[in-house]
Amino acid sequence: MMADLLPPVLVAAFERQQQACSALGSDFTALVCQTIGELGLPDSTVRQTIADWQGDPSSQGDSVPLRLCGALHELVITQSDEELANAYPPNSHGMTTKDLHPILCRAMDRHQLRICARLQSPPQTNEIRRASAIYAGLTHIARKTNLPLVLSEIGASAGLNLLLDQFSYRFGPVAFGKTASPVHLEPDWTGPVPPPATFTIEERSGCDLFPFELADAGDRARLLSYVWPDQPDRLERLRSALSLTKQTPFTVDACDAVQWLHTRLKKSRPVKAHVIYHTIAWQYLSEKDKQKGRQIIENAGARSCEDAPLFVLGMEADDQDQGAALKLRSWPGGIDEQLGRVDFHGRWIAWNAVS
Repeated sequence: MMADLLPPVLVAAFERQQQACSALGSDFTALVCQTIGELGLPDSTVRQTIADWQGDPSSQGDSVPLRLCGALHELVITQSDEELANAYPPNSHGMTTKDLHPILCRAMDRHQLRICARLQSPPQTNEIRRASAIYAGLTHIARKTNLPLVLSEIGASAGLNLLLDQFSYRFGPVAFGKTASPVHLEPDWTGPVPPPATFTIEERSGCDLFPFELADAGDRARLLSYVWPDQPDRLERLRSALSLTKQTPFTVDACDAVQWLHTRLKKSRPVKAHVIYHTIAWQYLSEKDKQKGRQIIENAGARSCEDAPLFVLGMEADDQDQGAALKLRSWPGGIDEQLGRVDFHGRWIAWNAVS
């Protein structure tokens, strides 16, 4: 099947995504990106949709490569394309770009409308391992306040990390959380281990522009599809977290972050510590929305008191090369703390907070 090369800006986006996938341990997804970036796409509505993309196709914008990778993986997860599934892990050993390219092209030709529809959905991994960093941050907050917690997650995706107190953890030699949980997280830990702290969560809610309806089989398949296919441990963790959703109630509102924060922070919550948190989500807001969001939070912080403090716990990329920064800002006082650094997928945590 003949294929046409993509415009240079898209080729660059696939190349950068290839490098990122390799660095994050997914050689197969890197191969998919390399194949498409180097050999192009067949003349089809899929190619036309991607070639005519309006906006930034890179990982700093619309993440077009990951949208396409997710759409292809969903065909495998739902057993919708046997030929494609036979080329995917665990059957992909020794595969080259020349081997994979015609298989990808034929799959895209067979499922053009379905893939184009999926390209409209931004990738949302709801990466469970990031819960380790937030949980460690919550133990830090719990020791400071000794108050029940209210959780508010920006960019919550399916909301699975709102269940973080239902997971089991090991930070260095110390166990945390619920030891019998089907979700166990054990990041490579460096630095001091925070002393265990018990806390209760009295309310948990999140927002997302495109939240998942976890009762819907199609939405569950879409969520799973964004996990890279040669990382079965991540898929298993996600499935295990999905099994916990009926046990603990939470809500994820279909709403933009600024509007949601404005509404969420209007309510007074006496004798509770309100924790707003986000993991690789704030960076995708426009500068204008970031300014608005910060102002809403600062105004709410100014209204806080010792018996009803406010915290913002963020895990986001910064100007450093290694992982994301884990930062905490608290009120009263507007105090900033650098808690540590975290791998983007939560594989390691370098903790430096003083407990």
